[in-house]
Amino acid sequence: MRRGRSGKALLAVPVLLLATACGGGAGADAGEMTGTVLDPPFEVSATPLVDTAGDAYSLADDTEKDLTLVFFGYTNCPDICGQVMATLAGTLTRLSDEEKDRVDVVFVTTDAPRDTEQVVEAYVDAFDPEIIGLTGDMDDIIEVGQSLAVGIETGEKLPGGGYDVTHGTRIYAVDPDDQSPMMWDHDVSQAQLTRDVLTLLDEG
Repeated sequence: MRRGRSGKALLAVPVLLLATACGGGAGADAGEMTGTVLDPPFEVSATPLVDTAGDAYSLADDTEKDLTLVFFGYTNCPDICGQVMATLAGTLTRLSDEEKDRVDVVFVTTDAPRDTEQVVEAYVDAFDPEIIGLTGDMDDIIEVGQSLAVGIETGEKLPGGGYDVTHGTRIYAVDPDDQSPMMWDHDVSQAQLTRDVLTLLDEG
């Protein structure tokens, strides 16, 4: 199981008053954070989910690195999930080995009936083997998602079979204090996310 440990706490970043819920942002000026600061931060649910090795994994109890990036999606997602996962994987490649040792990336499926441990493992490994994949009971996933304001809902069956899943599209930062102080919209670029990650690490 890929779990890192670090004793450093992520310090609170200065509060930025933003007009919308997403940083968005190709227009962010150099030195400005692209992500949206959450004030107050979200309190992350400690309800354990299940990692690809079949072990319990809590976004509160098992995220002790300086920074954990969390994304909720599903492997059959036709568009945004792949885009966000590629951004997360690309961000990891932009970090030095020392910086990567201080960061975890976690993918949480919102489609547990189809996304078994094996399916999730193959999915995250296709982007970066260091990404931690989680599944579990849908009620538990929904509870954890709600703590980060992620709405999860299974849609009606599609004419061609299968179904869509409504889920959040943002990336969330989780610190060692079990709080989420910042989030990014799905269209954040690798360069923007990397810059914000390095700023957060520098604050830690």
